[in-house]
Order: sequence, then C-alpha cells, then structure tokens
Amino acid sequence: MLIFRFLLFSLVTSFGIVAVRADAVAPQTGEKPKPAAMAEPGITFDWVHVDGPYVAMTFDDGPSAKLTPKLLDLLAAHHIKATFFLIGQNVAENPDIVAREVREGHEIANHSWSHPNLAKMSDAGVRDQLHKTEDAIRSASGNRPTLLRPPYGSITVRQKKWINQEFGYKIVLWDVDPLDWRRPGPNVVCNRIIKMARAGSIILAHDIHPGTIEAMPCVLSQLEAKGFKFVTVSELIAMQTPLPPKPSPSPKSIPPKSTSPSPTPHN
Repeated sequence: MLIFRFLLFSLVTSFGIVAVRADAVAPQTGEKPKPAAMAEPGITFDWVHVDGPYVAMTFDDGPSAKLTPKLLDLLAAHHIKATFFLIGQNVAENPDIVAREVREGHEIANHSWSHPNLAKMSDAGVRDQLHKTEDAIRSASGNRPTLLRPPYGSITVRQKKWINQEFGYKIVLWDVDPLDWRRPGPNVVCNRIIKMARAGSIILAHDIHPGTIEAMPCVLSQLEAKGFKFVTVSELIAMQTPLPPKPSPSPKSIPPKSTSPSPTPHN
C-alpha cells in the first residue's frame, strides 16, 4: 500500500512540473508579434546627423508645367540646389522641365508613376511603378535616380529591403512637414518650416500647390538668415556623421546618515 501511494504521489508531482513548464513556454494567445520598427541601417533617412547647419529642401509630385519653372527661377536666384521627387506621369508630360532641373544642378528622384500606396501593393505592382518612372526620368534627363520617396511615406520594412537590393535606392522620408498639401496659406507654410527646421533636416514640400511656391521666398530667406545652408539629399547623406554616444547615467550619491539626534516634536 505504501509503495502504491509513493508511486501515485511521484506521478502527480511529475505531471504538475511538466504542466508548469508548458505554461511557462506557451505563447500568450490573442497577441501577434510586432514587426521590427526599423529597416536596415543606411537604407532609410528622415533626418541626417551632420556637423554643420545643412538642410535639404525637397519637392514632391512634380513637375508642374505652371509652378515648377517659377520655383526653379527662385532657387536659381538664391543659388540653392534642391531635390525633386518626381511622379512618372508628370515626367512623361513635362520632360523639358526635368531636363532643366538636372541642367541647373538639382537632384531628381523616384516618387512612383501614379502616386499609389506602395505598402498595399504587390511586389510586381511596386516594381512596375518604379521601373516606369525610372525609365521616364532616364529618357528626359539621361540620369538614373538613386533615391525613392514612397507616396504618403507608406512602405513596409520588407519592401525597403528588396527595393534597396534590386534598385539600389535609398528610401527618403522627412522630418519637417508643413502640411502644405492642405493649402493652409503661404504664411502658415513658411512659419511651420522655419519653426521645425534643424541641422540635418529633410524638408518636405510640394511644387504642385500655388501656396507652397508663394511661401518659398519667405522660407528660403528666413532659413538663410538663420544660417542654414542648402544641399541635395544625397549630399546631406554623404555628410552624415555618427551620433555621439549617450553619456552613461552617473550613480546617484547616497547622502550620509545623520548622527545627530532627531528633533524633539513640540506639543
């Protein structure tokens, strides 16, 4: 009888240990693993750490037959080089403007053919958007783009990796967005950019909105007055310097214990 009880006790104990271990390693239900928030280093840029007051002005969605030439005149007057993220359909319609952008020293880059949300597309669909735009840019200017800005900034980490491997593109986002596409007015656009700009900023704007073009004299003059210097995105990336290491937190000093007697409370 004692032997039977001992064997029964051993069996129950062993089962309990196995159950506890199984619970310890079992994944929690109802929660999906979160994807990595960052892509491979050196692929995606929204701001660049640089030594010096350098910023990159970028303009999306052009070229516009009516507005982009006005912007190019203004940039030339200030001796400023910018980066233009071009829509392929607009490139095909205005190849002479693209040729002028390159001729005047600006950088041109891929912004898709028709401005879809790339993150919701198949790889084949994304590939077609990028190839068609690249071909149009080559035809208009003789240059091959090396940068991509996904429309709406919408792109998956997996897409960033295979696009970089297949096309050699760096993915360029931004850290200054005046929301000029909402057309808040030239003064608002200017004030937002001036307030947010910092060394290494990639400034987003659009050369298809009249208010944005009207804001640019204010933007460029005030940024220059604050000491900022303008470069293209590729030039900004080439200037990148390592972030300084964060200082280690110093251990908090523990005050010595007082040897004096505690004060006597008053009644």
